[in-house]
Amino acid sequence: MPQQALLVMDVQEVVVDRFPDADYLPRLEKAIAAARGAGIPVIYVVVGFRPGYPEVSARNKTFRGLVGAAPRLAGDSPATQVHPDVAPAPGETVVTKRRVSAFAGSDLDMVLRAGEIGHLVLTGIATSGVVLSTLRQAADLDFELTVLSDGCLDSDPEVHRVLTEKVFPKQAEVTTVDDWAAAL
Repeated sequence: MPQQALLVMDVQEVVVDRFPDADYLPRLEKAIAAARGAGIPVIYVVVGFRPGYPEVSARNKTFRGLVGAAPRLAGDSPATQVHPDVAPAPGETVVTKRRVSAFAGSDLDMVLRAGEIGHLVLTGIATSGVVLSTLRQAADLDFELTVLSDGCLDSDPEVHRVLTEKVFPKQAEVTTVDDWAAAL
């Protein structure tokens, strides 16, 4: 069985604040604790840009509104940091991405290959954003995949349901935090 890594994606205060779910961070904490206890690397992925947003094209509908805006996601802004409730432990890897997928504009693939990781366990916000984009790209890169359905959030519960029940199972095992943790 390939070495696993738990990816905690886009769980930054600026993102978490837009998705009110009082139970989400405690569930995610449980997944992180289970991974650490089993010796599974926890890799954090955050979205961030350089000051002035030079990575953002005016053609990019998702991010172009950032250009000229306050530097919320630029440089070392607090908004680019992982939410303190699930913050990285010393020595854990934090990868900065420049687009929706955890692989886009980041060195995630290099980190995974260097760690000989072949199985990704995905969590994050939003299910229809970073989780979907990362899952598709990771599948194309031949990673084995698990999605922790309750370790993901989306602003639209129906979109979350369709993705986790109908779309993701075609390329990944879909399970819950509790079931995954119990199986470790």
